[in-house]
Amino acid sequence: MIDVEDLIALVRNYNPRTNADLIRRAYAYGRQMHEGQFRHSGEPYFTHPVAVAAILTEQRLDDATIVTALLHDTIEDTKSTYTEVARLFGEDIAELVNGVTKLTNLELSSAQSKQAENFRKLFMAMSKDLRVILVKLADRLHNMRTIKSMRPEKQAQKARETMEIFAPLAGRMGMQWMREELEDLAFRVLNPEARNSIIRRFITLQRETGDVVHKITADIRLELEKAQIEADVYGRAKKPYSIWRKMQEKDLAFSRLSDIYGFRVICKDVADCYRILGVIHQRWRAVPGRFKDYVSQPKSNGYRSIHTTVSGRDGKRVEVQIRTRQMHEVAEAGVAAHWSYREGVRVHNPFAVDPAKWIASLTERLDEDDHDEFMENVKLEMYTDQVFCFTPKGDVIQLPRGATPLDFAYAIHTRIGHSTVSAKIDGIRVPLWTRLKNGQSVEIITAEGQRPQASWIDIATTGRAKAAIRRSLREEDRGRFVKLGQELARAAFDHVGRKATDKALRTAAKMLGLPDETELLAQLGSAELTARKVVETLYPELARSSGPEVDVRRPVVGLSDDQQFRRAKCCQPVPGERIVGITYRGQGVVIHAIDCPALEEFEEQPSRWIDLHWHTGRHAAVHTVTLDLTISNDAGVLGRICTLIGEQKANISDLRFTDRKPDFYRLLVDVDLRDVEHLHTLMTALEAETDVAQITRHRDLSRKP
Repeated sequence: MIDVEDLIALVRNYNPRTNADLIRRAYAYGRQMHEGQFRHSGEPYFTHPVAVAAILTEQRLDDATIVTALLHDTIEDTKSTYTEVARLFGEDIAELVNGVTKLTNLELSSAQSKQAENFRKLFMAMSKDLRVILVKLADRLHNMRTIKSMRPEKQAQKARETMEIFAPLAGRMGMQWMREELEDLAFRVLNPEARNSIIRRFITLQRETGDVVHKITADIRLELEKAQIEADVYGRAKKPYSIWRKMQEKDLAFSRLSDIYGFRVICKDVADCYRILGVIHQRWRAVPGRFKDYVSQPKSNGYRSIHTTVSGRDGKRVEVQIRTRQMHEVAEAGVAAHWSYREGVRVHNPFAVDPAKWIASLTERLDEDDHDEFMENVKLEMYTDQVFCFTPKGDVIQLPRGATPLDFAYAIHTRIGHSTVSAKIDGIRVPLWTRLKNGQSVEIITAEGQRPQASWIDIATTGRAKAAIRRSLREEDRGRFVKLGQELARAAFDHVGRKATDKALRTAAKMLGLPDETELLAQLGSAELTARKVVETLYPELARSSGPEVDVRRPVVGLSDDQQFRRAKCCQPVPGERIVGITYRGQGVVIHAIDCPALEEFEEQPSRWIDLHWHTGRHAAVHTVTLDLTISNDAGVLGRICTLIGEQKANISDLRFTDRKPDFYRLLVDVDLRDVEHLHTLMTALEAETDVAQITRHRDLSRKP
């Protein structure tokens, strides 16, 4: 394990003004909190946070981020609390540690709808402070480097998650080195045979042709010396996963792959970049269609570089990247370059992107309601490259590959997108679903009175366009949302003994920065604003008091007085979760959790859906939830579990065994709970119990609603 003074020395290398005392205190506190905890490998657990902090020093990050790394598991895995961390290390660091804790907890579910919700929360956490995700990525990198000590099934799960979410996210943030290492570490777990095969072929190739990288590097240096250009030249073989992916995409054998080597030329200024490009193209033949100029058209994460592929020695294709030193710093650190330090001061790099602007491009789609659409667009925009198209005036619009004229229109302005009727590409009229290509000139034809169509959702590909189209379509339901908002406001105000008068709502709207009470009611009805928030704004003292319990006979808002209702047995929703009602002829309304897979069968029957919300306030502990527990088969274990559930003020209403083995029992336990917070508290307490091997919330789709 890295000693605290060695860690401080790593920080001092780039930030001599570091607050060494703060790091020492965080190191000592983290070590004390994790005392007695061990990793799967048998090492003391605290070796992990220290290693994560060391990874972040490589990115030259500030003291707050380094301290967050040392403390990132304390709130989740030890007796430490947010309040204590805030008292000892400040509110800023406590917020960062809490943000990392929330991200860690997101990984517990792999269901598609849950994963979509995870992405939402991931991006929301990032939007508050991007350093949260930098710590999380370093945490994942160290876990992947030490993954061999985990169980094989856990290794596979972590590797898939890394390949699908964290590696592309690192790439999207411009941290290409981290993306490549995460991909390679995951590839080693998911397909070790393919990886070893590629490495063996590299060794054979090197034996046959000699050190190609050294030879080509020397060739490039010689040409630059002739042209009297000062620059550093580096070369390397591409990573096994990068090669394997190319083999799969192009359906080629290894022997037929050409550009398996990459070279990087780093120079002083932009003018030298283009001089070097000229030197390389004069000496070697450029491969058509393989030239990209990210210097004049940078990527959204600030990445700038010239890419060209040329036919080098023996006709072998090699990729050459040309960039300045400042561009290289951004290419290595990505969005993290914003926090980089050198010699005690934050580096001002003109090419570093503003994290707030960058994250806005990802959070535009956070209000997407459709889980599949949300996931598809997030993954699309994280994995794909960019296309650059021109307006008739010559302005450049940057879009993800696969974008359509509709995306182009919304990228210019939402008003233009809404009024689009058709488009021309290079002067020729085309359908709105046409895929755009690099360098095309696009003209959008608009008409007054045009409104977005429902079919546009399937045509648009960018999060910005989809979100704008959905917002417009929702405006047509504004009247319905206002009506529901009135009911929610009335119920919330009644709960604290007040009346939801027009004047009260106008005052609340003004305090919340909304134009009027109608907008406030519409946002209440569309769940963009909670009734609790409105009440807290006007009556903070009343809102904080517990008040009377919610009437157990009418716990939801949105039903008429004569409508009967019941909770769906398949998903067992509890107060605090988003819900929806499905009407059944002669049987009333069945309340489902919004992410219940059973809702799929009603997708084509929108008339049966009812917007519902739980009443704000304290609910009685009468909402049954089934927990799936795996516990040790030892004397007294079941008794301790039952006692623990009772200590959490939860009543066991049923208990049944589903599997009995010599060393463990698996059982389903029905517990009566107040709300989702009560559920989370109970599951956390059970998960911390040594004799509980696994705990999940049981959902049985075979049970009728």
